[in-house]
Amino acid sequence: AFRGNSLPVPLGNVVGGGEHAVEATHIQEFLAVPVGAPSVADAVFANAAVHHEAVDVLAGRGVACGKGDEGAWAPPVDDATALEVMAEAVGAVSDEVGFEIRVGLDVAAAELYDQDVGGYVYGDRVRDTDEQVAYIANLVEEYGLAYVEDPLDENDFAGFARLTERVGSGTLVCGDDLFVTNVDRIARGVEAGAANSVLIKPNQIGTLSDTVDAVERAVGAGYDPVISHRSGETEDTTIAHLAVATDAPYVKTGTVGGERTAKLNELIRIEHNA
Repeated sequence: AFRGNSLPVPLGNVVGGGEHAVEATHIQEFLAVPVGAPSVADAVFANAAVHHEAVDVLAGRGVACGKGDEGAWAPPVDDATALEVMAEAVGAVSDEVGFEIRVGLDVAAAELYDQDVGGYVYGDRVRDTDEQVAYIANLVEEYGLAYVEDPLDENDFAGFARLTERVGSGTLVCGDDLFVTNVDRIARGVEAGAANSVLIKPNQIGTLSDTVDAVERAVGAGYDPVISHRSGETEDTTIAHLAVATDAPYVKTGTVGGERTAKLNELIRIEHNA
């Protein structure tokens, strides 16, 4: 019912912090989004190149770092520095490969939200909902973000709706914790105008049929599905096939590590056999 003629653009996790690393950024994932890639293979190469370039940029700033649990670099820097590093790395690789690469974020704001203080805790700084919406909207504008996942708390449908109204015409505002691959929560989000994209995790909802139901509900409302891996992964390649089968515009697989590249290699095989 879904299958179109396009293949998904892989989102590459380059710099990570939040719950995926310690002593790192507050924002959980800084992603490369190779929107101009002419093929999946080119997109995969570009993401790996940005990952490689980012550690060189960090080294140039005197920052050494290891990796978080999805293979992204986990430098001890603040969010603003990480965004500067991403912009520099993406710009350099984009010039090298000759197509557009943009930056995306997974804010994982539910992890930052503290109900007791009624705001999002960034170290010593606390932002209320209005400030969080403005902060993310400003980042979208300043860095031309292609993708922003979970920019607000998992139960803040109204906040999601306000941000989507502000930036949704040119940016995917994606709900992960907001929707948890659940058709009822997706329906609630659609009614509220919250987000314009749904993260789809098959093993979050539990069955393939429920996963397809969630995709159909999202697509039927004009929301873009983004098929996603999990933090703890295996070399299973099912999500590569699911992304192609459902004509998803994006797939979130990570960038390095065998359990991440297994999906990317499968996408390249699908492309070659198409």
